[in-house]
Amino acid sequence: MTETTFRTIAIVLYFIGMLAIGWFAYRKTKNNLDDYMLAGRGLRPSVAALSAGASDMSGWLLMGLPGAIYVSGLIEAWIAIGLTIGAWINWKIVAPRLRAFTEKAGDSITIPSFFEQRLKDRTRLLRIVCGIIILVFFTFYVSSGMVAAGKFFESSFGLNYLGGMLLVAAITMIYTLFGGFLGATLTDVAQGLLMFAALVAVPIVAVINAGGPSTVINNVSEIDPGLLNLFGSDGFWTFATITSVVSALAWGLGYFGQPHIIVRFMALRTPADATVARRIGVGWMAISALGAVATALV
Repeated sequence: MTETTFRTIAIVLYFIGMLAIGWFAYRKTKNNLDDYMLAGRGLRPSVAALSAGASDMSGWLLMGLPGAIYVSGLIEAWIAIGLTIGAWINWKIVAPRLRAFTEKAGDSITIPSFFEQRLKDRTRLLRIVCGIIILVFFTFYVSSGMVAAGKFFESSFGLNYLGGMLLVAAITMIYTLFGGFLGATLTDVAQGLLMFAALVAVPIVAVINAGGPSTVINNVSEIDPGLLNLFGSDGFWTFATITSVVSALAWGLGYFGQPHIIVRFMALRTPADATVARRIGVGWMAISALGAVATALV
């Protein structure tokens, strides 16, 4: 069989697996809104952590970060460092408090309803504004994931970009519609494990095939020694470099307001579970980011 045939078999099995997970979640979800929206607040720490990481990183970790490192060198790794720090703080400070307060604040199951209950807004204005913000900005956020899907099908199978994007969108909508929050969460866990395995295995195999770590480093240095400098070829103390580093680190600030991340906090079994989830989630993120950086350099 050709390489394309193997790829086709793999992607078909992947889609079948995602739909099967959605069906499994459908069978596990009780016939009430709380269970459909938050899985009955019964997520294990490992499930919450891996689903949050995969949901957030996805195409960015597999395409965005390696692409940035490939073009500009290790100076772009500050993005991954900033995100890892931001994720750690988010799990440490926000997660246990949000899990506790969303339950106390009228058993809120969405971020807009939590703000309304917590701040005692009787006008519904706060809920409406939050909903509009999420709808508008998540349209762009979700579309970036669909773009990654379209590019994947175009580059891997030579298929139409729009067709690949619509196929992935359809599969995603089906398992989310039937499986609800639990379906989306469990598929994210499966994707997170696949991403982790790929980002660990690919650079190891690639380095071996390239002749070893020293050969890879020498080859990159011959192209441009600055690519291996965490502070860029200009040095750390230039204004441009400091600006680039601070801007990259600032990506971590985005974690504190991303609804698809913090909703995992709300779905934990107890506030105390956030500690275990933090260790798993940040560990997954750090190792995966290192794999993405290594892949780009190779």
